[in-house]
Amino acid sequence: MAMHLKKFVSCVILDLDGTLLNTDGIVSDVLRIFLVKYGKQWDGREAHRVVGKTPLEAAAAIVEEYGLPCTTVDFITEITPMFSNQWCNIKALPGANRLIKHLSSHGVPLALASNSPRASIDSKISYHQGWKESFSVIVGGDEVRMGKPSPEIFLEAAKKLNFEPSSCLVIEDSLPGVMGGKAAGMEVVAVPSIPKQSHLYTAADEVINSLLDLQPEKWGLPPFEDWIEGTLPVEPWYIGGPVIKGFGRGSKVLGIPTANLSSEGYSAVLSEHPLGVYFGWAGLSTRGVYKMVMSIGWNPYFNNTEKTIEPWLLHEFKEDFYGEELRLAIVGYIRPEANFSSLESLISRINEDRRIAVRALDLPVYSSYKDNPFLKSSLNVDGTNS
Repeated sequence: MAMHLKKFVSCVILDLDGTLLNTDGIVSDVLRIFLVKYGKQWDGREAHRVVGKTPLEAAAAIVEEYGLPCTTVDFITEITPMFSNQWCNIKALPGANRLIKHLSSHGVPLALASNSPRASIDSKISYHQGWKESFSVIVGGDEVRMGKPSPEIFLEAAKKLNFEPSSCLVIEDSLPGVMGGKAAGMEVVAVPSIPKQSHLYTAADEVINSLLDLQPEKWGLPPFEDWIEGTLPVEPWYIGGPVIKGFGRGSKVLGIPTANLSSEGYSAVLSEHPLGVYFGWAGLSTRGVYKMVMSIGWNPYFNNTEKTIEPWLLHEFKEDFYGEELRLAIVGYIRPEANFSSLESLISRINEDRRIAVRALDLPVYSSYKDNPFLKSSLNVDGTNS
């Protein structure tokens, strides 16, 4: 089936915080420490009000919400050094390095347009190899009169790139950024950084779950060529813990042995990795190593109120495995989290995910991880099963 081409573009303008860099955790950590001084506790309730805003606007929102006995300027003066000391710890969001390297290697002109001050931008990207060299244009919030949602920062970036606004594709995580890009007359892809907010991004030309799901060819740009039989290799990551549910609701309804892990203690993992369906290998403490598919997310069909980590072990088990220790090596990505109109369509898609994972895990790029010592360090068996 031919892919519907939305519109040809010639260059890409990227936001930084929340789009390329996972700054949410750093912001929360710094504010949590800062607010203790005033006897306050950061609970994240202002997160939606500060995403995409200028530093001054974000500071004003926090001072007002928490009733702090200081001016907005005093707040910024005191907290800025605390943030600066943490820039070296900010991780790139999944897909960010891949996207920058891909577009840069194909000669696509790139610009960075952020509400952050230019000095902060330069400091943040200096810790990520190849980023500074990949952007021919960088525009900070202190280099324009008005920050997002004003279109000024995007128009300035287009001007410096020497392209008409209509030839530019903006990739943004915030509503102010999306509004600014559209006001500038540009195409906009939204990658919402706050969960369950996609429905608010109606102004965007496309809304995707994460940068892993971006399809540049929709915009006339060179396509990624790193997908393998419906899967995307990812930098392997490892998690483990006791199974809090085995053969739970998912098993009964979906017909697949599920092994829910508590999300408690995995806040970093959940913030660093996009919601979606992954796959890899599962080591179950007394049984062996098995192929598995895993979801991270809210499970829209069941309307979960909290994020879940739910591995599906691709093996026929006769006994339950409540309480057993499970270790996971996640090596690839299949698709974003999605909602389904019926249980039948959900089961059909899960069975397709199973087929994709089973086939892919026999490929050398993935099969070698089955022997990772992490999976077997807690096992009492020597053999493996798949």
